[in-house]
Amino acid sequence: MIFLFRLLIQKYKKKLLLPTTVITILLFFVLQSQFKSAPPTADLVQPIPFEDSFIEQQENTTEYVEDIAIFVEVKGAVNNPGVYELLEGDRVLNAIELAGGYLPTSNSKNINHAQRVVDEMVIYVPLEGEEIADVETVATTQSANSNLVNINKADVTILSTLPGIGPAKAEAILAYREGTGNFKEKQDLMNVTGIGQKTFEKLEPLITVK
Repeated sequence: MIFLFRLLIQKYKKKLLLPTTVITILLFFVLQSQFKSAPPTADLVQPIPFEDSFIEQQENTTEYVEDIAIFVEVKGAVNNPGVYELLEGDRVLNAIELAGGYLPTSNSKNINHAQRVVDEMVIYVPLEGEEIADVETVATTQSANSNLVNINKADVTILSTLPGIGPAKAEAILAYREGTGNFKEKQDLMNVTGIGQKTFEKLEPLITVK
């Protein structure tokens, strides 16, 4: 069978050449036209809209933290008494350093160097042997608008200026604060050994528990 097929091809080879060529050319043009007319299969990439709200959100989430300036006056036995600018969170020690440190004749044993400074604070450094009688004394945290003594922050010297409170009772108040914590109410002062109702009545208008 294959032998007969080959004989037919050899016999009619020249007659079949032209039609075969024509058919091949037609098929080429048909396929090419279909390829050009076919729609692209790849999806178009859509641009992502850039919304202004995203920018606004980014701006709103940015916070600017400014340092709060605090002005403190340092008086007494320091090298350079005066008003100094500090930042919130600074300590009494920082104010003393800005004032040039202590004089050789100063008495700094009752100063709480770790105490945080507050605006309008007055830090008074006494001389050795000097008696402190004024309410505005060592490292006081009282503002210019208030003469109340904060029993949660005052040291022995300041507490001793209160009526009925001597050095022993002042030390007892500090010991109570260290052992129990800050006073939540003025009346808690009566929990300190040696301070009764009569003493408290004298102290109440002069103290605060800020």
